[in-house]
Amino acid sequence: MPTKELSSRCESLKLTPVGVAAPERKAGAVDPLEMALYQLRVASERLGISQDVFNMLRRFERIVTFCFPVRMDNGQIELFQGYRVLHNTSRGPGKGGIRYSPAVDVNEIAALAMWMTWKCAVVDIPFGGAKGGVCCDPRQMSIGEIERLTRRYTFELSPFIGPDLDVPAPDMNTNEQTMAWIMDTYSMGKGVTVLGAVTGKPLVLGGSHGRNQATGRGVMHIVNEAMKRQKMRTKNARIVVQGFGNVGRNVALIAHQDYGMKVIAVADQYGAVFNPKGLDVEALAAHVERSGRVPGFSEAEPIAPADLLELECDVLVPAAVENQITIANADRIRCRILAEAANGPTTPEADEILRQRGILILPDILTNAGGVTVSYFEWVQDLQSFFWTEQQVNEQLRKIMVSAFERVWNMAEREKCDLRTAALMIGVKTVAEATERRGLYP
Repeated sequence: MPTKELSSRCESLKLTPVGVAAPERKAGAVDPLEMALYQLRVASERLGISQDVFNMLRRFERIVTFCFPVRMDNGQIELFQGYRVLHNTSRGPGKGGIRYSPAVDVNEIAALAMWMTWKCAVVDIPFGGAKGGVCCDPRQMSIGEIERLTRRYTFELSPFIGPDLDVPAPDMNTNEQTMAWIMDTYSMGKGVTVLGAVTGKPLVLGGSHGRNQATGRGVMHIVNEAMKRQKMRTKNARIVVQGFGNVGRNVALIAHQDYGMKVIAVADQYGAVFNPKGLDVEALAAHVERSGRVPGFSEAEPIAPADLLELECDVLVPAAVENQITIANADRIRCRILAEAANGPTTPEADEILRQRGILILPDILTNAGGVTVSYFEWVQDLQSFFWTEQQVNEQLRKIMVSAFERVWNMAEREKCDLRTAALMIGVKTVAEATERRGLYP
């Protein structure tokens, strides 16, 4: 596990948001930043990276934290804590989502920014890593309150973002409408419409075809390639999906519709449902659209969310948040393939337990890179004012994801290591080489 030095580095970045307690983590959970720094150390040592370059890679170029006011519908003013972390821009502008959640803190955002750096390098797109967030509970807010929060957050961030600096995108509890408000607010400050300021926008505002399904589609490209290597058939293979937001919903739909897989269980933040014969995913999606939650779906039985992770299946897809598979439950995971659609869902201790049990782990920085890949396509289209068809987007996404999988698989075989270490080695090596070739100024 991480050394005392890494834990100390992690402590130095912790901030306590005004009026907000630090988030409590469940048993076995690991601080995300500590996890990210540990992974960087492991990859750097295997690559033989010098201490000087390692120090460059572990630093964060910019950590912006601010407390900003929002007038609520009742006329009162509430204060919210906002963040934007830029990890590394050696290979291009920052790129990363913005999430709204009561659990947001600076360590989580920093870890996600670092993982985004390696992710962009693994799929070989010219971005560095960034991430942003606001500590809030959008479930308790009206649309008007969320819009005012988004616009004020964007105003505070405006000096630090833009198509050549740092390009935000949707993440947990944000969507294309959120991105439209960000683009509009940013553009008002510039006096011109800046389509490339964010990605994940509506099509009518410079969004890209295929962006909504991109992460889920990318996950399934990686799962399909892994199943080929494991000589597993996708037809009627049992898949369990934890999370039914944009990513989890599209994973379930694409797994069922395009690959003929049997989705036997799904969970969201409210609960989980299970049907050993396979869920009607389209009907479940329609139920969630009506009710706003997975529980209550009449064609399945309720199941405890913790038990969902331990169901026997061919593929388990954690598509929620970090720290879901830990030392506390790793010995009870019963899948053949663990496909990380979420960021950081598996702790390093759990990694080791799963590997010893012969479970193939498809790491997050490879598996969920479809979203940032199509965000890159959207950014390119915005800058060129020339837009692609959905077929073109999906085909280019497939080529990039399959190529990235092959690079990671070949690296793992060559280095005799697991896929996570191989992916990290590719990402870290690529960014390290870019950093060294650029040199220092002056």
